[in-house]
Amino acid sequence: MIDLHTHSTVSDGSDPPGRIPEMAAAAGCRAVALTDHDSLAGVEEARVRAGELGIGFVPGCEISCRSPGSGSMHVLVYFVEDDDRPLAAELEALRADRHRRNLTLADRLGQLGLPITYDEVRAAAGSEAGMGRPHFAQVLVANGAADSIQDAFDRYLAAGRPGYVAKSRLEGPDVARMARASGGVTVLAHPFSLGLDGPELANTIEALAAAGFDGIEAFYGRYRPEQRAALADLARRFGLVATGGSDYHGVVKPDLAVGTGHGDLKVPDSVLDALENRRP
Repeated sequence: MIDLHTHSTVSDGSDPPGRIPEMAAAAGCRAVALTDHDSLAGVEEARVRAGELGIGFVPGCEISCRSPGSGSMHVLVYFVEDDDRPLAAELEALRADRHRRNLTLADRLGQLGLPITYDEVRAAAGSEAGMGRPHFAQVLVANGAADSIQDAFDRYLAAGRPGYVAKSRLEGPDVARMARASGGVTVLAHPFSLGLDGPELANTIEALAAAGFDGIEAFYGRYRPEQRAALADLARRFGLVATGGSDYHGVVKPDLAVGTGHGDLKVPDSVLDALENRRP
């Protein structure tokens, strides 16, 4: 089995990049991908450790895009490097935007009278580069302003809540174009997060396939078996690879384990081979 969706301390995970391959190897994975938000900074550390352990490694990242539905749209990109190609330049711009958003978010939460400072969040994240809303949530919980990370999102940080600050987002087809120009492939992460179902979801996935997407994340750590099967059917219908991963974050999502998700996830090795065959 493999795991094509994990996060480290480079973004909003709680484990260093080198720890991800260790957990993947312990779970029995043949290969693992590191897919931090808007960054490839942890790729080299994870690649070296995976090589030492004798398992395959896929460099990747996860990018937020404008959603065609009421929810969020995240795009996974694989087989890309932190170099001078188009995607790497865009990731740098996204990280700069994330920094501006974090400063604004800290100000807004302070204006709401909540016990939180930018410096506290930076300390929780370990660096400014990886700061994101989960770290704000951790500080709110630590300071008694929320009962859990999910509670912090539900009360303050999610879209439509009083502390929410929007970030600039790309269109999905733009990411697909830049990924292909950078030697990568593009996959729609956790498709039900779009807030669409039935014909609307099918039409959106069909449009993304026409725009150059290579796969959809059908075998997702938190999806039920029937949801995974329905998404795999959509992938076959539109000529896409049905991929999968745990979306491991460590303490941010403590119910998910590398390789196995909730315990029943088993993404077949053949998925990685299919993605390899889609590389430009």
